[in-house]
Amino acid sequence: MKSQHNEHKQPSGTCITHEHRFHRRAFVGGMLTGGAASLTLPGVSFAGEVPAASSLKQQQKRVLFLWLAGGSSQFEMWDPKPGRETGGPFRDIGTAVSGYRVCELMPKLATRMNKIAVVRSLNTKISEHFQAADLVSTGWPKEPALEHPEIGVVLAKELALQDSLLPDYVSLFTTSEGRRRPSPGFLSRRHAPLLLEGSLQPSNIELPAGLSAEAHARREALRSSLSQQFAQQRAGNDLISGYNEAYARVRGLMRSDELFNLENEPTKNRDRYGRTPFGQHCLLARRLLEAGVPVVKVARGFWDSHHDNFESHRELVPDFDNVLSVLLDDLDERGLLASTLVIVLSEFGRTPKINQDVGRDHYADAWSCAFAGCGIRGGAIHGKTNEDGTAVVEGEANAADVAATIYQAAGIDPLKHYQVGQRPVPLAKEDAQPIRAVLS
Repeated sequence: MKSQHNEHKQPSGTCITHEHRFHRRAFVGGMLTGGAASLTLPGVSFAGEVPAASSLKQQQKRVLFLWLAGGSSQFEMWDPKPGRETGGPFRDIGTAVSGYRVCELMPKLATRMNKIAVVRSLNTKISEHFQAADLVSTGWPKEPALEHPEIGVVLAKELALQDSLLPDYVSLFTTSEGRRRPSPGFLSRRHAPLLLEGSLQPSNIELPAGLSAEAHARREALRSSLSQQFAQQRAGNDLISGYNEAYARVRGLMRSDELFNLENEPTKNRDRYGRTPFGQHCLLARRLLEAGVPVVKVARGFWDSHHDNFESHRELVPDFDNVLSVLLDDLDERGLLASTLVIVLSEFGRTPKINQDVGRDHYADAWSCAFAGCGIRGGAIHGKTNEDGTAVVEGEANAADVAATIYQAAGIDPLKHYQVGQRPVPLAKEDAQPIRAVLS
């Protein structure tokens, strides 16, 4: 539509004669009548038929981010300190990894620690929500002249199949959980995620009332034919190709709408994951990963426990414990875990000191994250904090190291460069060190 308002600025070689203006406008109008709903999904990257699941299991790598929005407590999860003043009321329990203990709120994950790697020694320094989320999500400190893409966006660009009609990246959250929307930064918005906010179904992908699938297909065939005719021997072929690709991707999303419908999932599976928003989002994530979506992010909020930390974690951690345990088992049973990198991250951890409101505040100096699946050495425990959990004493790692670890596990060179203007920008900071202990 922009071309209608800027016809006097058409590049050399583009037809701008009066007799062709009608055809161009008819072409644009055909695009709109053929699928106007698609234009309400800016920046979503889709791409052709879903490859066979057996082929995906053998070849395609996928990534699942579990984002514990607000900052989960390492003390009540991966790095308990029972008996210490900082430790709180919960016991620790043994795990499938000899010598490693977790909080008693995670009994199911304790038996599956041979599938999971934990980093207990993160020091990311920043403890303000938005700045910390930017840092951990990108692996880069904020720069005034350059906005770095989030790790999931980079992975979507690198792992997407060219002929897939599914989204390259889907981000699931509710209006009150994980409000952060992944940013494509300096990358094209075509790599930004499809956002499912407060719903498990994409919106605006239904056919207009009274328009049959057959009639819609005929309109698309006409639109495609007009598009090809218009593009022949004219400048701007890349722009026309971009429009055609966008329409193909939206039509792919319309055809895959049943993928987002959990009513198609057996009741026992829905019950197994748990009927919580987090459980159902993770079940949908598994469906998307199995179908061929390369990157999915599930945000689970309410971890910002400045008040009543122990009561909130008494509710949150068992749900997390069940859902992640079931998810790992489900992926494994379906032959997908070896090709799916699972990442558990927050923007930071919680303070060793318990405040006057029986809460824990933001703490970035010594906290934990976890990995499983593709490229990960299950059972690896990296790093150590002191007896009170106030400082890292062994194996310190930062946000850039986490980013490099994720790229390495996914089979992507962390030092691969993108060209941004005249500046080559690596995926991870050049001084980042992948955490080798957790890599297979």
